[in-house]
Amino acid sequence: MADDHSLKRHVGGGAARVLGTAIRERLPGFDVEGYAGEVAARVGPLELKDRVMVMAEGLRARLPAAYPEAVAVLVESLGEDLVDGAGMYAHGFHLMAVARFVEEYGVAHPEASLPALVEITRRHTSEFAVRPYLVHHREAALDLMRACAAEPDPNVRRFASEGLRPRLPWARRLPEFVADPGPVLEVLEVLRNDPSAYVRTSVANNLNDISRDHPGRVLDLAERWTRESPTPETAWTVRHALRTLVKRGDPRALALLGATGGDRVGTADLSLSPAVLDLGGELRVRVELVNTDDRPHTVIVDYRVHYVKADGSRRPKVFKWTTVELCAGERRTLEKRHRVKPISTRTHHRGEHLVEVQVNGVIKAAAPFELRV
Repeated sequence: MADDHSLKRHVGGGAARVLGTAIRERLPGFDVEGYAGEVAARVGPLELKDRVMVMAEGLRARLPAAYPEAVAVLVESLGEDLVDGAGMYAHGFHLMAVARFVEEYGVAHPEASLPALVEITRRHTSEFAVRPYLVHHREAALDLMRACAAEPDPNVRRFASEGLRPRLPWARRLPEFVADPGPVLEVLEVLRNDPSAYVRTSVANNLNDISRDHPGRVLDLAERWTRESPTPETAWTVRHALRTLVKRGDPRALALLGATGGDRVGTADLSLSPAVLDLGGELRVRVELVNTDDRPHTVIVDYRVHYVKADGSRRPKVFKWTTVELCAGERRTLEKRHRVKPISTRTHHRGEHLVEVQVNGVIKAAAPFELRV
């Protein structure tokens, strides 16, 4: 999900009015202005998720008391399907409240809620809302995800992967699938060669999550997929699925992606400029790679920024850089611009930060810079 702070301003009285207007076309007595006014009055100090919950609570108070009737009204109010690549917010942010309604109030009614989740995801996403159903109605929800993986609609196929991510950001964790990702991998098998980049990105992210707990299983799967399905689509999925293992220098992951010669490729120089950087500024990272071997090598180059924490210690964050093919004896200069800017997920602190360059997961050079906040 995108940054909470950039989204929350879209969830308030205006979103409630849009949703209420759509509902009133199916439920003529729905009080649009009362709903919008209540939401506007309550969301002021709240962050994104709590704002969405306020909208869902307002719906529960105004829709039919019988949940199946209420969710039927909401499904009829959803509007047109998304087109491939449009993004989950193409129809607006008001549909977040519909998904939250099903998540919060529908678990006792899976027969009405599970089909509704599919209809929601055709217009928005149900990746968060499906989580309690995977916990409380595991087999029915898994059957739904298996069916979704075979859907013509790429938004629904993506839902089959994204909803099953054991460690989906912003969502409740799925401990059973963290411990045993077998049911998740079964669904991903169907999507490994998907024609939609939107779907493949989700598959790769899902596998990358799983690789943190089960690297061997993900590597076994990646090797088999590469052997059985040698297509550009599968190659892309595998490459992005292994990014955490590559950053860790895992030999099997590196070999699978064709990286060689990390022990024979070094650095002649690493420079950072400016030496003192103001928060919001751009750091230029420049490094020279040297292939000391008499054979060509392909290497994966990443860099790590060690950010200063409040207690003065530093925590590294790895960033992707590039893949380089070096001829025998070749020297190659790479340059990267890295912006250090305020973001909601990291508090920046002044002090000496560190940049490291790694080749095939092995640190080859390091240099400091001073950050002023």
